[in-house]
Amino acid sequence: MTHLQGAARAGYIRDMFARISRRYDLMNRLISAGQDGAWRRAVIAAARVPHGGRVLDVATGTGDMLVEALRQAPDTLAVGSDFTVEMMQVGQAKPGTQRIQWCAADAHHLPYRDETFDAVTSGFGVRNFIDREAAFREQRRVLKTGGRVICLEISKPPRNLLRPLFLLYFNRLVPVAGGIISGERDAYIYLPQSVNEFLTPDELKATMLRAGFREVAYRRLMLGTVAIHTGLK
Repeated sequence: MTHLQGAARAGYIRDMFARISRRYDLMNRLISAGQDGAWRRAVIAAARVPHGGRVLDVATGTGDMLVEALRQAPDTLAVGSDFTVEMMQVGQAKPGTQRIQWCAADAHHLPYRDETFDAVTSGFGVRNFIDREAAFREQRRVLKTGGRVICLEISKPPRNLLRPLFLLYFNRLVPVAGGIISGERDAYIYLPQSVNEFLTPDELKATMLRAGFREVAYRRLMLGTVAIHTGLK
C-alpha cells in the first residue's frame, strides 16, 4: 500500500480506485459529513475562470469538480483527466456530466499543449501522485500565463485538542465504514495511511513553489482537516 513505490504504487492506486468507483461518491459524502460540495464550490470560485474559459480537473474521478465548474459558469470548456478509467465511466453516467470532455491520462504526463487552460484544479488527488512536484510542473506547463492552479486536499489538523479525535475517526472509523459500504476495506485503510504520510500544508506550499508557481497560499477548512491551496503562473 503506502510503502509501495513507483510503478507498483501507481498500479495499486489505479486498481484500488477501480474497485471502489461505484461507491466513491457516497463515501466522499459520508467522510466529509456532506461538506465536500461546499469545498468544491470554493475551489471553482478561487479558479476565477474567465468567460468562455477552459478548466482542466486532474485526477477528476467521477467529475464532481467539473460539474460544479459548469454550474458556476455554463460556458466553460470542462476537461477531466484521470488514469482510472472506471472512475470516469461512473462519472459519465451521472447527471450534469454530459458536457465534460474525459481523457484517460497520467497526471505526470498530461496530453495537452503548453498554455492551454485558464485554470487547473484537483480534488483529493495530489497525495496519490508518485512525484508531486513533477505533477505540479505538468499542471503549470498546460496552464496559461496568469492562470491559477487550485488544489483541494485532506490535511492533518494542527496539534490541538481536536487532532486526536480526527485521527481516531480517520484511522479507526473510516476503514470500518468504508469496508461495510464499498466491500473494499483495504482501500479505506489506505486512505488514512495516505493522509498520515502526506505533506503538511506548508510543505505542500513549498512543493508548489519549487514547481514554479508564485503567490502560493492556502486556507484551512473543516477545523483544519482540509486545505485549499492556490498558485499563480
